[in-house]
Order: sequence, then structure tokens, then C-alpha cells
Amino acid sequence: MVTEDIKKKTEEILSEMEAVNGKGLYKDNWDSLYGREMPSWMYKGKFGIFIHWGVYSVPSFNNEWYSRHMYMEGSPEFDHHVKTYGAHKDFGYKDFIPLFTAENFDPESWAKLFADAGVKYCVPVAEHHDGFQMYKSELSRWNSFEMGPKRDVLGELSSALNKEGISNGLSTHRVEHWFFMSHGRKFDSDVKDPMTCGDFYWPAMQEAEHHDLESEPVPTDEYLRDWLARCCELVDKYRPKVVYFDWWIQHFSVKPYLRKFAAYYYNRAEEWGEEVTICYKHDGFVFGTATVDIERGKFANIQPFRWQTDTSIARNSWCWTENNTFKSADSLVRELVDVVSKNGVMLLNVGPKPDGSISEEESAILLEIGEWLKVNGDAIYETGIWRSFGEGTAIIKEGQFTDGEDTVYSCKDIRFTTKGGSLYASILKWPEDGKATIKSLAKSDNPNLPVFQGLIKDVSILGHGEVSWHRDEHGLHVNGPAIKQTMPMVIKIRVD
Repeated sequence: MVTEDIKKKTEEILSEMEAVNGKGLYKDNWDSLYGREMPSWMYKGKFGIFIHWGVYSVPSFNNEWYSRHMYMEGSPEFDHHVKTYGAHKDFGYKDFIPLFTAENFDPESWAKLFADAGVKYCVPVAEHHDGFQMYKSELSRWNSFEMGPKRDVLGELSSALNKEGISNGLSTHRVEHWFFMSHGRKFDSDVKDPMTCGDFYWPAMQEAEHHDLESEPVPTDEYLRDWLARCCELVDKYRPKVVYFDWWIQHFSVKPYLRKFAAYYYNRAEEWGEEVTICYKHDGFVFGTATVDIERGKFANIQPFRWQTDTSIARNSWCWTENNTFKSADSLVRELVDVVSKNGVMLLNVGPKPDGSISEEESAILLEIGEWLKVNGDAIYETGIWRSFGEGTAIIKEGQFTDGEDTVYSCKDIRFTTKGGSLYASILKWPEDGKATIKSLAKSDNPNLPVFQGLIKDVSILGHGEVSWHRDEHGLHVNGPAIKQTMPMVIKIRVD
């Protein structure tokens, strides 16, 4: 069961939280929390890395929800588990922890890879739905410092990231742990073992069969106070500039605790003198109190507010599995360009292997993205939106979980960004003859129409230099290099 020492520490943390909120600028109500937007450093950086790595990486089967599905009789994970590891009462999820040794975890090499990829901020998962903390904690012994790797993974990585100039954040999916392993109570499994259920499988001892947002049963006050204390502990230990929450913070029972956390985090950031944000999905927060995030999806059109998409290099999973299928670097770059043109930023996930190494496939994709950004980053970093996000014929699917198939782009599909006196037009599929037309920059005899009336000083292609061009009533016609190019090409138009 949860020890008295842990209960005492929980109350100490929550008492401190109440004291900070009592004297702080932000209070635990939506009116007080209103007026927040994505920090300028995050908006300028545009490109972040997400990391799903934990005990669930050890079985490397299907995806990071293994700890739930392995206890669901009839599921592929259940059958795989019995076949591979034996009966659940003899080998349960907790028994993967000693196998999670992370012998090749090198935070400096991770940070160097991310820097070479052009990444500006990083959001590792501090605790996933499985309830295993990837950091040194005073609120549970089930953490990476006391078990498995025997290292403060989050702390070591945060330090390495800061040395590379990458802003550190974190993600916590702890709240979903309430119901995550509840199916293990239905049959003879280790979830029913009182020696482990108290501190690790504890929530699964509740009858949490349903986990929709408006039904019973709801998490207990004890569990939610534990959740809140864990969140506050993360803030104080690691000072993250971003805190990312998964979807279940929307549950009505969580909202009072969520507001307390948001106030505490924002008040702490005021003390630190840092710009921070919380990323949320759906309606987890009242609009204007945190940063909107769309999981594995995006908006079809430009938005008047700053937002984030989070997606993964792997199509089928957030964590490493033996059967991962990967997106191509050029498709990811096109999605980055599209998102940025619509006032968004991209958080791209990698899933390291159980030993702590990042696969050759994912490393190669990241480095290829980085090479593109070295040449074309001017059209991404520190840019703003134009009057239109772009032009073209591509059909953009809007909403979450719409990244299953790559969007088909043609040479007519162009995305715009601006910076200073320059307009950047990214051609998402470069024409092999090198001749590109930007219809949005067509001449018009009507000065009252909201069309481009500026003076074009010169036109160049990033990485290739100045090119010849002419402009008429059909658009701006650019004569670029006749090359076969899978990556987007960026036309820089200096205007006055």
C-alpha cells in the first residue's frame, strides 16, 4: 500500500502549492488563468521532439498501451504475453521493469542528434499510463532512479538538452493510470497482488471499467491529490518550459485539481522569469488558458491562434516496437511546412529502443530533416503567417488521427510564411522543369482588391541563389533549377 512517508510528502507538496497560489498572480479559476498563449520562444522555434520511452518499450509489441491490453483477455497483446512470457500471475507488467536496464542510454548523444535535426524544444514522457516514473521521485519507489535503469532519466536528459540550447519540457499521462490496468482484476493476474497494487497497480484496484468523460466511477480524491502532487513535484524538480497532458484531464472530476496545477505552474514560472505553457487536447482547458494541441492531425486552414500538432515518425506506435513502419523525411518536412504556414508548431515523436538507443531508421529521418532545415530554416524559424497559408489542390484532412496516410501534394501546392521584408513560398513538390507559378502574387488592375500590391525587389531559391522571374496577371513566374527533388523547395521573395 501507499506508505505513510509518501502520504506525508504528498501533503507537504500540496500545502506548498496552496501557499504559492495563495500569494501568486494566478488563481485556480478560469478567469484568472485566461490570457495565456504559446510562448514566443516556442512559436519562434516551430519544431520540437516528443519521446515515448519506458517499461512498455521492453515487450516492443504493437504500441505503448501494452500495459493495458496485455490484461484484456482475447486481445493480441494478451495472447502474445501468455505465449512469450507465461501466465500473468507469474509474469505481469511489473516484471518487465528489471529488463528495462537502458544500458545504451546516452542523453548527450540524444541531445546532439536532436540539435542536428534542428529541434528547438523537447518533451519526453515523464510518466505514461503505466504509472512508471522516468525520473527520481519522492512520491513512489516505482521510478527509473530506484528500479530498471537506476538513473534519473528526465533529469539527465534535461541537463543535456540545455547544453545544446534545446528548451526542456515534459509530458505526464499519469491521470489515465486510474483505469489503465483495471482488466487485470478480472482473472488471476499479478494486478490482484496486494504487495504491488498499493503503490504501482493501486488504481487498478478500483472498479474502473469505464473511462469515458461523464460516467462513474470517478477517481477518488486520494488518487487525484496524488496526481496533483506528482505534477507539482515535476514542476519544482525540473522546471519544464512545456507541460503536455493527454486527453483524460477532460474528465469532470479532474478539473478542480487541474486548475490548481495550472495556477501553480504559471505562478512558479513567474518566479523563474520564464515563459511556459501547458499543451492540451480537445476541451481539457478553457480556450485561452493554455496551448491547443491536435494529436496526429492538424487544421485544414490558417488559425488566428498559435497551436501545436504532435505526431510520430512511426505510423503505428508512439514507442519502439519490432514492427514499426516509418514515415519518410520528405513527408514530415511537408507536414512541418504546412503546419507552420497555418500558425502552428510541430512536436515530432521518436521511440527509443529498450536499451536506450535510437534506431538507425529514426536517426536517419531526423538527420535528413535537419539537413533540410540547415538550408531552408529561414522559412520556418522565427517566421509569422501571411494573409493566406497557401494555395494549391491538395485535400487536407482536418482533426486528430488523420495522419495515417501522407497527403498527396503537387507542384501547385505552395505554403507561405513571412519574416521581416521577405515572403517565403515553399513549393511542396518541386516541378522537374524548374518553372513555378505563384498565383497569389498575380498582378491586378484593381487597387482596392486585397491582393499583393508590393514591389518585388528580388527572388531567390534557398540553397540556389537568385533566379529570374516575371510577374503578370496569372501570378509570379519563377525560373528555378530543373532538378528532381523530393523535399520542398523554398522561394524567397524580398518585397518593399
